[in-house]
Amino acid sequence: MDLAQFKEDVIQYSKQIGIDKIGFASPDVFTEMKERLRTQQELGYQSGFEKGSIEERTEPKLHVPESKSIISIALAYPSKLKDAPRSTREERRGLFCRASWGEDYHDVLNERLYRLASYLKERYPDLQFRSMVDTGELPDRAVAERAGIGFTGKNTNLITSEFGSYVYLGEMITNIPFAPDEPVEDSCGDCNICVDACPTGALIQGGQLNAQKCIAFLTQTKDFLPDEYRGVIGNRLYGCDTCQTVCPKNKKKDFHNHPEMEPDPEKVKPKLKPLLSISNREFKETYGKMSGSWRGKKPIQRNAILALAHFKDVTAVDELVRLMKEDPRPVIRGTAAWALGKIGDWQGKEAIESAQMKETDEQVLDEMRKGLEFFTENV
Repeated sequence: MDLAQFKEDVIQYSKQIGIDKIGFASPDVFTEMKERLRTQQELGYQSGFEKGSIEERTEPKLHVPESKSIISIALAYPSKLKDAPRSTREERRGLFCRASWGEDYHDVLNERLYRLASYLKERYPDLQFRSMVDTGELPDRAVAERAGIGFTGKNTNLITSEFGSYVYLGEMITNIPFAPDEPVEDSCGDCNICVDACPTGALIQGGQLNAQKCIAFLTQTKDFLPDEYRGVIGNRLYGCDTCQTVCPKNKKKDFHNHPEMEPDPEKVKPKLKPLLSISNREFKETYGKMSGSWRGKKPIQRNAILALAHFKDVTAVDELVRLMKEDPRPVIRGTAAWALGKIGDWQGKEAIESAQMKETDEQVLDEMRKGLEFFTENV
């Protein structure tokens, strides 16, 4: 078999099935990444969402013992929201990050990788492979970087020349000995805009992220949000795009290549108050196909409460009082109490004092005390 021609055929086929960029890499151990992951682990910078051991994340042959190459793919996603609804005093809105616009990107990329695997199998019957998208063990960025898709910027995002960092990544480990592509040179230079702009200082230095401080991670947690981050979350319901939107490499980058990735404005910038009373069924029907729904409605509702506090939305007081008194989840009751104090309406103060008499959860009681302290500070 003429492998050079086969590789070219694969590249052409990838374009036909809607893959925006494709690259090929060796399956050698990711030695540098292994050391970086160990450092992240030692410093406590990992999110806890990572899958597999450090060895499983850096040694492709553990997944496909006969591997000879890794195919990396990238699909560009939109960065601009057309006909974005406006937030008003009566109807404040939250925001899902761009990586949660449209259908869940895991499904979209896995469908492309499935079609690519089917094509390879026809041409190479002895194909052995394993595909991964984000939730697999291999770090997508490290693979894409080795495959020449782009370079990892100081914001830890994979940056391509064509699409900036607005790309989803996936890979396929194969036993086909495709020739590897050349990596792309890092071109961040002296630019440090993303590091300086990070709302929580999660970008410790160029290329190193403390996931525990990253808003994208924090919005996905299910417990009480630490006090120091409640004031900077703003109206973010899921994820954070700051380090992407400030990046000069992303200027004027906005691609609408895939219908599945087109955002529904009412879903990605939803009204906040209706989220407080949405049922599990309604949440699944409305947001279930978005990647931002993977942790369920609880984190989204908690973040919506914090967003209403950020806006000091007095029109939400009645609903927040209801949650504080009736919701079975301590995180929601406590966050609602904190938000009532932040909003500062005296009806909220009376409600907190009343609810304190019946509350038994210590964490919720602590949040109620914090809420009441806001009123004392404002006297």
